[in-house]
Parts: sequence; C-alpha cells; structure tokens
Amino acid sequence: MRKKFSFLLLLLLLVAGPLLAQSRVGRPAPSINVAKEFALAAKQYDRMLRTHPDTKQFPQSSKPDGSINNRDASWWCSGFFGGSLWYLFEQTKDPKWKTAADKWSMAVAGQQHNTETHDLGFMLYCPLGNGYRLTKNETYRPILLTGAQSLATRLRPEYGVIRSWNEFKGYNYPVIIDNMMNLEFLFWAAKASGDKKLYNLCISHADSTLKNHFRSDHSSYHVVCYEPGGKVLARHTAQGAADGSAWARGQAWGLYGFTVMYRETKDPKYLAHARRIANFYLKHPNLPVDKIPYWDFNAPGIPNEERDASAGAVAASGLLELCTYSGKEGKAYYEAAVAMLTSLSSPAYRAKLGENNHFLLKHSVGNKPANSEVDVPLVYADYYYLEALLRYEALHKQPAYRL
Repeated sequence: MRKKFSFLLLLLLLVAGPLLAQSRVGRPAPSINVAKEFALAAKQYDRMLRTHPDTKQFPQSSKPDGSINNRDASWWCSGFFGGSLWYLFEQTKDPKWKTAADKWSMAVAGQQHNTETHDLGFMLYCPLGNGYRLTKNETYRPILLTGAQSLATRLRPEYGVIRSWNEFKGYNYPVIIDNMMNLEFLFWAAKASGDKKLYNLCISHADSTLKNHFRSDHSSYHVVCYEPGGKVLARHTAQGAADGSAWARGQAWGLYGFTVMYRETKDPKYLAHARRIANFYLKHPNLPVDKIPYWDFNAPGIPNEERDASAGAVAASGLLELCTYSGKEGKAYYEAAVAMLTSLSSPAYRAKLGENNHFLLKHSVGNKPANSEVDVPLVYADYYYLEALLRYEALHKQPAYRL
C-alpha cells in the first residue's frame, strides 16, 4: 500500500509540478537559456572586437569569398554593432562591454549632421540611444537630439512622409517600409526636447504608411513613391521577389514599427494594424515550421529558397512587445516569438564559436534581386536577436505580466 501511494504521489508531482510552477508565475517556465546564449555571444563578439581595431571599419556581413565585409560610418547599418555591444553590457554588467560600446557608439557620432539618410534611427539611436538609456551619459544626449533634427529634415510638409532614398526608378520621393523603424528615435527626441513637431512628424508618417503601404491582406509593399500633396505615384518592392510579393524583412519592419507606434501613442488603430501584420506573417502558408521565413513569402522557388534570419530576429523582437498589448491573442504571439528564438539559437542558424566572421547568426538575406548579401550573416540580425533575448528574459521577470 505504501509503495502504491508513493508511486501515485510521484506521478502526481510529475504531472502537476510544471503546471503548479506555471501558475505561480503566470507563464511557462523559460525554455531558452538567455544567460547561456549571451555567454556564447560574448565569446564571439570578443573575437569580433579583436579583429576590428579600427573604428572606421564597421562589421557588416561576409563577402561572397567568405571574407569579412566592413562598411564606414555613413552606411545605414553602422550603429548596430555598437548597439549589440550595449546589449552585451546590459545582460552581463561587465564593464569591458561598456567601454567597447562607448567606443563604437562615439564612432558614429559624426553622422548626427547627416541629412542625406533616413536611417539615423538605426545609425544613432541603436548605439547612442541604448547607451543613454543604460548609463545616462550626457555626452550622448546632444548628439541624439541633433541627429533627430537632421532626420526630421527628410520630411517635406507638402508630402507628409519622411523621404527615404533621393531617387528610385525616376521617382524623387520614395518611401520605404523600413522608415517605420526610425520613428522610435524621433519619439524619444520629442520627449527629451519637448519638440511636439517631432511627435507630429511620426504620426503623419505612420498614418500615410498605414494608408498607402499595405494591401488588403495586410502585407506591405517595400517602396511607395509620392508626389506633392501625398498622392501615390507608384508602389514597388525593391528587395523582394516582385512588386506584389511580401518581402519578409519588410513585413517584420512593419510589425515592429506599428507596435512602437502603439507604445508611444496608445492609439488603438496602430495596435490593430500591428496585429493584422503579425497575423498575416504567422498564418502565411509559406512560413516554415521553424518560424524563420524565406527571404520573401512569395519567392518563386519555395521551398528551395534562402531563409532570412534577420527577418526572424526582427519579428521575434517585435512580437515579444506586441504580445504584452494583445490580451488572449498575445499568447500566440509570444509562442511564435519563442519558436523563432529557439530556432535562431539552434545550430541551424547560430554560428559556432570562431566561425561566421564572428557574427552570431547565419543565413540572412540582404537584397537577393541585386545579388547582394545572400545567405550571409548580417550585423542587424545579431542586434535584433540579442534584443529579442533580452525582451524574452524581461517578460519572465515581470510577475505582473500574464499570458
């Protein structure tokens, strides 16, 4: 009788134990070892630092011959390396990462005066914005505020949107979905400076993007070309498979960007739109089981097309914020994000120590139609992967949050 009772008790504990643990914290126990993933990232990025002594050479990707592909500070991705170093400091608290992050953040400070790019959010806010958030170093603040004003010059009132490139296929006012990612920078600057015009600029740009960039199925074009008055002249998809296709990273930019819009404004129309984008993304029949998308959801050679880990990383990070605003539907967003992070942390996408030119993730696609950066590491894939890991860990540390 005693043996039978002991067996039943053991069985009860095996079945009920995980459920009891879940009920105590309101969510499943963590399935991703964030500390382990960051420890590996630290070892890899320590090697990256040692192979990059020159702060004028920013790690970007790998060349077709396998060698490192570096860019200068004016390249749109120049801020991601410094941003990743700040994430390493945030997780590890090791002062060596703070020193390195400061060094590489200040290396892009000169871009604060650059009015020829729409990507100053990526270039300045990812490194210096994270640095200011974590350290309150007042050196960073005026650089950021000047950069925000430089970015604001890209919006002409008669168009109502931030101009992306200076020309595209003969059109002189093209706007790309990627621009949604730079609005977070302007929101910060509006709050830091009290400049309401920067806030209004974000609203104007987001509203035009919501109206003009999206199809009836809630997928997004990459490029919309405008004329004065905000009239649309053309819609294209420059880095996707076709004008009518759903370029994967573009969908992730939109998901993330409209989630930020809701966070900063609490306007429900932005939350509704972010959720529509997420549902398109997650319910698409061409999304693989591991949740890391092909470079375009409509790429003609699926399933023999390249995956885009960068799109998966951006989407995972966006979903981990979106899930906190989405009630019951938030559970599906959370679970999808965890699946993405689990895949990205697996050997299928995570590079071995010392390989992959010391980038963390493999298998991203920059611009396949231009045969540029196809099936390679990309510095921004690493950045959003680390950000997603931090967001995942933060959710599990918030006792008030319930899935």
